[in-house]
Amino acid sequence: MQTRATPATATPLERFNTAPAEEAAQTLLACLHSHAWAHRLTAHRPYPDLPALLAAADEASYDLSPADLTEALTAETLPALPEDTYAAAHTALSAATAAYESRFGHVFVICVDGLTPDETLNHVLAAIRSRLNNDPDEERLVAAEELRHLARGRLISTLRGAGNRATSH
Repeated sequence: MQTRATPATATPLERFNTAPAEEAAQTLLACLHSHAWAHRLTAHRPYPDLPALLAAADEASYDLSPADLTEALTAETLPALPEDTYAAAHTALSAATAAYESRFGHVFVICVDGLTPDETLNHVLAAIRSRLNNDPDEERLVAAEELRHLARGRLISTLRGAGNRATSH
C-alpha cells in the first residue's frame, strides 16, 4: 500500500491509516504483542472509523493461533496496584501469581479498565483465585478474552479522538 502525506491536522486514526506499515504495526504491537494480529490489522487499512478498527481488532484476536496467543501473553505484565496498597496485599498477589504461572505457564492477564484504584486489588485477587480453578484449556480461552479486552482498551487510548469515541466495555 502506498502512503500519502498526512495533513498536520489529521486525526490519530488518519495518521494510523496513512503511516508506513512498520510504524502502524509498532503502534499495534504496543496494544497487543502479536505480530500476526498487528500484520493483519495493518494489511487491512484504511479503516473508516474507530469502531471499524475495533471490530477488525476483535475479529483478529479471535483468530490468534496458540503460538500467537503465547507471543502476546509473554509480553504482558500484571496491572499496577494502587500506590497505597498495603504490603500484605502485594504478598498475597505475588503468591497467587506464582501459583497461576506455575499452573498455566504464562503470566496472569486481566483487564481492569473502568475500575477505580480501590476496586482493582479486590478484583484482581478474586479473579486470580477463581481462575486458578480453571483447567488449562479453559484458562487459555479466558486469558485470550482478557487480552482482547486489553488490546481494545489500548487501541482506544492510542487513537483517542479518532472519530467516534467508543468505549472499551
